[in-house]
Amino acid sequence: MVWAFVFVLLGACSRAEGTNAGLKGRVTQKGLEYGQQFGLELVKSLLKREHVPDLNGSYNIPLIGDVGYSVSRIQIQELQLNESVVSFSEGTGVRLVVSNAHMQLSGVWRVKVLFIPDSGSFDLSVRDLSLSAELGVSRDDSGRPQVWSTNCRSSIGRLDVKFHDGASWLYNLFTGALQAPLRYEVNRQLCPELGKGISDLERVLKTMQVSAQLDPFAAIDYSLVNKPVIARDHGDMDLKGEFYGVGKHTESPFSPAPFLLPDEGDHMLLLGLSEFSANSAAFVYFTAGALRKNFRDDMIPKRSPIRLNTGSMGLFFPELKKLYPDMPMELHLSARKQPLLTCRPDSLALALFGAAEAFVVLPNATLASAFLLDLDASLAAQLHLDSAKVGGSVALTNFSMSVVRSHIGSVQVKTLETLLKLALRMVALPMANKKLKKGFPLPSVYNVSLVNPRVKINQGFVLVATDVQYKA
Repeated sequence: MVWAFVFVLLGACSRAEGTNAGLKGRVTQKGLEYGQQFGLELVKSLLKREHVPDLNGSYNIPLIGDVGYSVSRIQIQELQLNESVVSFSEGTGVRLVVSNAHMQLSGVWRVKVLFIPDSGSFDLSVRDLSLSAELGVSRDDSGRPQVWSTNCRSSIGRLDVKFHDGASWLYNLFTGALQAPLRYEVNRQLCPELGKGISDLERVLKTMQVSAQLDPFAAIDYSLVNKPVIARDHGDMDLKGEFYGVGKHTESPFSPAPFLLPDEGDHMLLLGLSEFSANSAAFVYFTAGALRKNFRDDMIPKRSPIRLNTGSMGLFFPELKKLYPDMPMELHLSARKQPLLTCRPDSLALALFGAAEAFVVLPNATLASAFLLDLDASLAAQLHLDSAKVGGSVALTNFSMSVVRSHIGSVQVKTLETLLKLALRMVALPMANKKLKKGFPLPSVYNVSLVNPRVKINQGFVLVATDVQYKA
């Protein structure tokens, strides 16, 4: 929807004040100027869909006398905004100034001359129209945006009217007498009509969703956490950016840390994604039990040096193949603690805390626990972003293993740990990087796509600087 894109680019902007945000966004002057064309379309649509209130009065025609008139069903048919300037209005919102605009209206006229009624249609042409207004922005108690119209002024340079039907040939001779009162009445209604359109937009924003369910486990809260504040040359918006569990909103153990977006005017839009948001998501999936997976031997890549059977695993657990000769096994992997993401300059660090329990599949299909291991791994990650997808790469920086319990005797820990490291580097990580290199498609939000995005990892957050393109 056009109004939503206009609001995101022109209005939903705030500085960090009070509550720390998980997600931040900044609209620069370049972005505001790109959004100007959609802002003008919004103004045009707001004005054109409203009926101007009826006009009633009387005027004196020489030789005829007083003529009572009524002009109704006035509607804007065409609106050309030829010269316009849009800028940030510090402390309020966005200011729009339109000059030399042209407006074409139509409606129905009725007159009464010497108790004789007459009626028809008319066309009204307004030229040299000037309009200036500010779109104020704020935040309500639910974190939804609020908008209002303020400081609206308008003026009309020239107005021409032409009557049709009835005795229009007569009244067209005296249109000069009507120009002044009609110009006054039309000008008087422009700002109120714009205000009505903004009020309609405000009612729509009151129903705007500020959270969304992503899958059966997680939802995200993207409500505004601070009242909007507009700077002189940019606007910053603060969103909560916290994930929570579906059906059960368990408080996250993390709190967002303050961070500042850098001064960057070469792009239309800056986005800051904090490590808090990523870690709140990890907490949700961990508490929901979603970070677990069971493996059978037919799920292990054929090139893996370790097979899920007692013959292969018996190399590290000598008693295993004696107790359970030539039997299949299952490996149950799970997170024993939630993963932890840390943003460092030019690198992402991911800490994984896992558990691996191996089971022997008995002939009656029941499972017998063989051993339980704790597996800890540290990964370094990079992000790659283009206009269509997001991808990256990961590398192993550390790996350690310890035996929690064993039902099949002693374990050759160092040998097994070395082999698992090799398997991770030779098999698991190349497979992950192959998928990450292909990337994942970016969703389209309000038909807005990214243009030439740039990613930079900073302390505590990831910065995305990009231009945008809107397609209706």
